[in-house]
Amino acid sequence: MATLFEQLEAMTVIVADTGDFNAIEAFRPRDATTNPSLITKAAQMAEYDAVVDGALAWAREQADGSEAIVAKAIDRLAVDFGLKILEVIPGRVSTEVDARLSFDTEGTIAKARELIGMYEAAGASRERILIKIASTWEGIRAAEVLEGEGIHCNLTLLFGLHQAIACAEANTTLISPFVGRILDWYKADTGRDSYPAAEDPGVLSVTEIYNYFKRHGHQTEIMGASFRNLGEITELAGCDLLTIAPKFLEVLHHTEGVLERKLSPETSAARGRDAIAMDEATFRAMHSDNPMATDKLAQGIEGFSAALVQLEALLTARL
Repeated sequence: MATLFEQLEAMTVIVADTGDFNAIEAFRPRDATTNPSLITKAAQMAEYDAVVDGALAWAREQADGSEAIVAKAIDRLAVDFGLKILEVIPGRVSTEVDARLSFDTEGTIAKARELIGMYEAAGASRERILIKIASTWEGIRAAEVLEGEGIHCNLTLLFGLHQAIACAEANTTLISPFVGRILDWYKADTGRDSYPAAEDPGVLSVTEIYNYFKRHGHQTEIMGASFRNLGEITELAGCDLLTIAPKFLEVLHHTEGVLERKLSPETSAARGRDAIAMDEATFRAMHSDNPMATDKLAQGIEGFSAALVQLEALLTARL
């Protein structure tokens, strides 16, 4: 009998959610995603000391003063990890813009252009890079500009339909709704210990977005992310992409059974809700009316920003 991984791979693009390119090489997914927390974790692993030291050495040649050197080194490190990942996957890698720019449209655009420039200077095609940007109104506006320049974007920290619609109307390449973090919020809010997989609030959120996109013909890809259990993954079988941490990839590889397709364009189009015209006022009103999305977006930006502060401290100590 086929493994769950083999069956899932036949209906969904599997993406590795890690900055550890040794783990990526072991599972050989098509794409890979990173974020500040994953890069910070990988940078503390002894096997990547040479990558960290190389980024610092490069940054010393580009800037003066420890603060400026560390800022350059962080970008270099993100790109160097991305380049290493591209060596072992056939598809795309996602590299995240500084989360502290999440409400700064022009700053996000400038940083994305800088990252793409570093990739291209190293010989990587921009077609293989996704720039990750938080799904704030300001971030989505930045992505709209970047997509017009041929810089493809992955809109992350996405928790609500309003964010997804705004991204699709901006013609972003991909969105990453955070399944597990939605579940975390509802468990804390209701006091429940668990939900059946089919009733998981994160699963229901991604399903709603998928149905809406398929009904209205949006080309933006949907990549479920941030999973807390295997059931969340199997309930989203058929989603465009799923980005999965190595611990769950391992389970999928070693588990046999029948995997039912849950999402498909043919059946989902009939289930999507009516179109919502998304302008800034509608976006902010829907966001304000969604306490889960409000809380989790703010927490996500804060968490990724904290990871960058930790990485800055780590690199400063190594100068």
